[in-house]
Amino acid sequence: MLPISQLLLFAFAALLMVLVPGPNMIYLISRSVTQGKKAGLISLAGVACGFLFHITLVSFGLTAVLLAVPFAYTGLKMAGSLYLLYLAWQAVKPGGKGLFDNTRTLAADSPMKLFSMGLFTNMLNPKVAVFYLSFFPQFIKPAYGSVLAQSFMLGITQICVSISVNFIIILFAARVTSWFAANPRWVKTQKWFMAGIFGSLALKMALDKGK
Repeated sequence: MLPISQLLLFAFAALLMVLVPGPNMIYLISRSVTQGKKAGLISLAGVACGFLFHITLVSFGLTAVLLAVPFAYTGLKMAGSLYLLYLAWQAVKPGGKGLFDNTRTLAADSPMKLFSMGLFTNMLNPKVAVFYLSFFPQFIKPAYGSVLAQSFMLGITQICVSISVNFIIILFAARVTSWFAANPRWVKTQKWFMAGIFGSLALKMALDKGK
C-alpha cells in the first residue's frame, strides 16, 4: 500500500491543481451564479462521477500494462513527463482569454441535465484520462503492492480533494467571480504558478528511478 507520506504529497498536489481555475471550476461557478447553489452542487456530482469513470479505466489499464510489459513503468513515466511539460506550456502560452468572461450567460437547465452535462463533459474529455495516466505513475510503485489498489487510492483521494474545494467554491460562487474580475493580475500569476507545478512534476517523474 502507498505510504502515508506519498499519499499526503499526492493530496497536496491535487489541492494545488484544483485551486487553479480550469474548465470544471468555470462550469461549476457558471451554474452556481446563474441557477443557484443547488444547481452547482448537482453539476459537481456529475463531474465527480465523470472523474470516477476515468479513474476506473485508468486504474485497470495501468495494472494491465505494468504487469504485462516489463519496461512499461519507465516508458509511461517518460511519456507523462513530456505531457506535463506540454501542459506547462499551455498554461503560459500567449493569447489566453479571460477565464470568467461568460459565467453569467448560461440558460437554466433541469437537475437531470445539470448532472448529465457535468458527467458527460468529464467522461468524453480524453484529456482527463491522459492527465491521470501522466500523474499517477510518479506516485505508484509496484514495490508498494497492488497497482490497482494504489490507483484507486490516489483516485479517491483526488476526488475527495476536488469535491471539498469545489463545494466551498460553489457556496461562494458570486464572490469568487467578483474577486477574479477585480484581480486580473492574479489570473496571469496563477498561469505561471501552474506552469511551475507541471514543470516540477515532470522533472520529478523523469528523475525518479525507483520502482
